[in-house]
Amino acid sequence: MFAIIDIETTGNKYNYRKITEIAIFQHNGQEISGSYSTLINPEMDIPLFITRLTGISNKMVQNAPKFYEVAKKIIELTNGRTFIAHNVSFDYKFIQEEYKRLGYEYRKKTLCTIKLSRKLLPGHRSYSLGKLCSDLGIEINGRHCAAGDALATVKLFEILIEKNKTLGL
Repeated sequence: MFAIIDIETTGNKYNYRKITEIAIFQHNGQEISGSYSTLINPEMDIPLFITRLTGISNKMVQNAPKFYEVAKKIIELTNGRTFIAHNVSFDYKFIQEEYKRLGYEYRKKTLCTIKLSRKLLPGHRSYSLGKLCSDLGIEINGRHCAAGDALATVKLFEILIEKNKTLGL
């Protein structure tokens, strides 16, 4: 059982920045079994360069739920599941920090699709999500949007599952 996750944030430093969007796809190893996506009010200004990258503006998140309002839902969706993301340490550290701010310790087994792709799909010039998906013919609807990137990661993960089976790993 897996939870494939992508987030958008107000910047790169998890201990100073906050989440602005999250998407979670539950996966049973064969197909998507559930999904959730929401904007999150980070309770801080979103820098202009981040708005240009993600399309998420201060106005868009002003009435969105704050992290503490979606924290229980995230726990429910990830409970008993391996936390999967493309560059998992980024997404996982941000989510851990958000829970830490609430006085809760968030711990999950993690799997990084970058590391797994390097192992199972060697020879690509880049393992960034955009370039790897382009190489593999995976369409990303909504690049730098949590749901679009998370769904692309789901499709990549399914390729990695099949590749793992053919290699007998």
